[in-house]
Amino acid sequence: MEGANAAPQKGATFLRTCFNGLNALSGVGILSIPYALSEGGWLSLLFLFLIATICYYTATLLRRCMDSNILIKSYPDVGELAFGRKGRIIIATFMYLELYLVAIEFLIMEGDNMEKLFPKANLKIAGIDITGKQAFVLLAATIVLPTTWLRNLGVLAYVSFGGVVSSLILLGCVLWVATIDGVGFHGTGTAFRWTGVPTAVSLYLFCYSGHAVLPTIYTSMKDKTMFSKMLLLSFILCSLNYGSMAVLGYLMYSQNLQSQITLNLPARLLSSKLAIYTTVINPLTKYALLITPIAAAIEDWFSPSKFKFTSVIIRTLLVASTMVAALTVPFFGYLMSLTGSLLSTSASILLPCICYLKIFKGASRWGIESVAILVIIFLGSVIAVVGTYISMKKIVTNL
Repeated sequence: MEGANAAPQKGATFLRTCFNGLNALSGVGILSIPYALSEGGWLSLLFLFLIATICYYTATLLRRCMDSNILIKSYPDVGELAFGRKGRIIIATFMYLELYLVAIEFLIMEGDNMEKLFPKANLKIAGIDITGKQAFVLLAATIVLPTTWLRNLGVLAYVSFGGVVSSLILLGCVLWVATIDGVGFHGTGTAFRWTGVPTAVSLYLFCYSGHAVLPTIYTSMKDKTMFSKMLLLSFILCSLNYGSMAVLGYLMYSQNLQSQITLNLPARLLSSKLAIYTTVINPLTKYALLITPIAAAIEDWFSPSKFKFTSVIIRTLLVASTMVAALTVPFFGYLMSLTGSLLSTSASILLPCICYLKIFKGASRWGIESVAILVIIFLGSVIAVVGTYISMKKIVTNL
């Protein structure tokens, strides 16, 4: 591995990789973070930083697993090294399903926010009534489609730069609405809500659900020795951004927060419109980064996938399927909570720990680190079971 890193390599530079890493960890989660805080109360903010620390650590475990064998290029490869073909299938299932559901949520978010700006934008085509939300989902899918055709993550980093900037602009817009436009900080909130903790923790986990993409980013790097620095920088900056937005939104709207902070903002204000338009940009910048691993896996199944035309067809069908799903899924917040509790917990906490223990079982002794990993596995299992149950219960109740 050291020889491979020392040789001249092609790939994304450190700066480009930082943008990809930041974009993998920031995005739609910033919209729901104030709602998550309102569910758990002020003290639940401690869980946000605890989860960030755990996810950073499991990401380093994932990197160690990849470094153990030069042939490992993706997350499913780690599963195969640890548990054979069954391990590959299990990790691929969780990983791709998570990415796929997040892509669906992006399109739902597009429809929700654009409908807030244009509540009367209804269409009628060939006798079929199309609501404004449905029309905007269709439009978003059409716009994002060309970005999924990019196969080089070094090029995609330029798109990722837009995603990182849009998250910062969104935070600035919300702060402007509160201070300059006079919405103010009227909410005091509650110290702690036990009943809301499962939902809060599930949403916090969703915010750090970038592990499925991290191996792809790692293999795309020119200098892989800089990966740890990129990872630490990305987690710190994203945690500061998430924490700031959570506190800001909770002070503004307290328990009246909706699943997306932008849906609380007064639509008449210019700053609110800018925030919503900025929110709309996020899927356009991050969607391709999520779809790329899924598309690459599908393309590997077909030998003709080396031809660009076949790749374009596969990626186009993927976008079309997420669009159809987005048109039929009614609950953004509950779907996000379910994704966080079941899939994000599995892909970002449980599987990296389990694979690491299996791969290095012969080389490591039962010390402090091994015990810490077992504790993380236990906590992750509790979150997955409780969070999934509550999320499913809410979805079924509201159907």
